[in-house]
Amino acid sequence: MHILSKFRTAAVLSFLLWGAFSSAEACTGIKLKAKDGSIVHGRTLEFGIQVDTSIVVVPRGYNFEGTTPNGKGLKYQAKYAAVGAIAFDNPAIMDGMNEKGLSVGTFYFPGFASYPTITSENQAKALSPVEFSNWLVTNFATIDEVKAGLKDVVIAPTISKAWGPTPTPFHYIVFDKSGQCLVIEPIGGKLVTYDNRLGTFTNSPQFDWHMTNLRNYINLTAENPKPLKVDGLEFASFGQGGGMVGLPGDFTPPSRFVRAAIFSISAIPSADAKTAIFQTFHILNQFDIPVGLARDKVGDVTYSDFTMITCARDPQSLKYYFKTYDDQNIRFVDLSKFDLDGKALKTFKTSTGAQQAIDISSQL
Repeated sequence: MHILSKFRTAAVLSFLLWGAFSSAEACTGIKLKAKDGSIVHGRTLEFGIQVDTSIVVVPRGYNFEGTTPNGKGLKYQAKYAAVGAIAFDNPAIMDGMNEKGLSVGTFYFPGFASYPTITSENQAKALSPVEFSNWLVTNFATIDEVKAGLKDVVIAPTISKAWGPTPTPFHYIVFDKSGQCLVIEPIGGKLVTYDNRLGTFTNSPQFDWHMTNLRNYINLTAENPKPLKVDGLEFASFGQGGGMVGLPGDFTPPSRFVRAAIFSISAIPSADAKTAIFQTFHILNQFDIPVGLARDKVGDVTYSDFTMITCARDPQSLKYYFKTYDDQNIRFVDLSKFDLDGKALKTFKTSTGAQQAIDISSQL
């Protein structure tokens, strides 16, 4: 085959694969505030390919090294111990929380993420898109610290084969224990930040676009509308939920952002963080995608989004909660029960391999 033909074939394949994955972008994140003032937050993970996830505990002082298209990048040690989820056995937390209560979430951002060229001048402070979240969660305690530290890092257009044939487009959400929230997006080769008071997050397009789009839905309310009277006729809602007529119900990122914002704003506050965690899971259940409901076919291959894992973080108790598609039981890891000065990573595969149901017949 002529070299130009080979290049065109590879380019077409990369474009098709990127197209399949770009439609597979259904992660949704929310934040809730309990009556006692505590903050919790959580997210779902969906993707067009099976993402092999594990839970990891990273001790203080653990050494990391970034990767770039030109080789090794930023070298750093974990200042803080952290717990969270990693993908494809890459020891870089993509969603998690550290001992100070700072949390991070990585979300797909196709079509909008763009990275700087890596040169001899910036390579020593470069990280891949997969590694950037790990650097955040192992090095900072507050949003103000994160903002100050961003000048010391760049995200490199590094290809991670497990995620696809091109540099994986991600953007990020960060919370600190006080509830402050920051969005970080790689746009035009720079890291653009937004304060996020709602704590709501999804995928493309940019965060500021989603916030502007919310203005189209300010009429929606959890309160049922009053009956309308016209010339002696009365028109009443058919039942509960009439205030939400017009709420977008599809799985696109803009529609999910609207639903997530309205559901979290409208939620009646739980008493404390522990009960708010379960409320977080109840709300995120509204964003579950069963296998096959959101899919894209490329050639003979069908890529189907589904909710692989749902996570919730409690920065008060330092507990990281999760459930998976194959195991709807909520499990958690308590970071405070580990030796935070340990020398090795502690990992646990999230997949159990089969759904389970509990037989309570004998209890009747």
